[in-house]
Amino acid sequence: MVTEVEAPVTGPPRVGTGVTVSAVRKAYGDVVALDGVDLRVAPGEVVAVVGPSGCGKSTLLSIVCGLERADAGTVEAPEAALMPQRDGLLPWLSALDNAALALRVAGASKAAARATAHEHFVRFGLQGFEKTRPAALSGGMRQRVAFLRTLLAGRPLLCLDEPFGALDALTRTQAQTWLAEALTREPRSVLLVTHDVEEAVLLADRIVLLSPRPGQVVTTLDVPLARPRARTDGAVVELRERALAALGVRT
Repeated sequence: MVTEVEAPVTGPPRVGTGVTVSAVRKAYGDVVALDGVDLRVAPGEVVAVVGPSGCGKSTLLSIVCGLERADAGTVEAPEAALMPQRDGLLPWLSALDNAALALRVAGASKAAARATAHEHFVRFGLQGFEKTRPAALSGGMRQRVAFLRTLLAGRPLLCLDEPFGALDALTRTQAQTWLAEALTREPRSVLLVTHDVEEAVLLADRIVLLSPRPGQVVTTLDVPLARPRARTDGAVVELRERALAALGVRT
């Protein structure tokens, strides 16, 4: 008798599909969160949306992901995988099974999902922690597991909502460096929401700056720099200062 062995699940395409947001408006009662926002993410591009708290950044991400409907305007976007600020790892599952969860939800067997996730553990700096529960992982490692889970969801677009917002300053810096390297190895279409201008300059190909509520596009800055980027690099510092000036922040 011949026993068939299920092949590992293949990952998503290396470069995703683009996004076009046109004149999007969203209000909650009398409170207007977004007002006439235009935004584009080219295939394989990392776009960061930056603005003050309450300017509608997360609302915009929810609309792009299809979790909320805009009151006006149009959104053309592929299916997206959302990584929220909190990692959302299930405490009763190992790191490997948490990373493989999206594949299991998509119908893969436990063995195939684990095999696919395990292939990425070395590159994501997680080797040796496959059986570790989330409570025993550092904050940065938890975010790596969460990002891998998002990546393996197989969606053409990754939406990252303040992915490092809950980390301490040192861990956040390390996580930014790691994510920059990961996006270089695994190119994707990415929409990143952050309030950290420096983080946007370090990670994005283009930065969209939003005004205070109601969120409107103030300006867009291109970041023509190869990743990974050093935060002390003169070009990085200059772009950071330009972004802060556009937001009206004095340094």
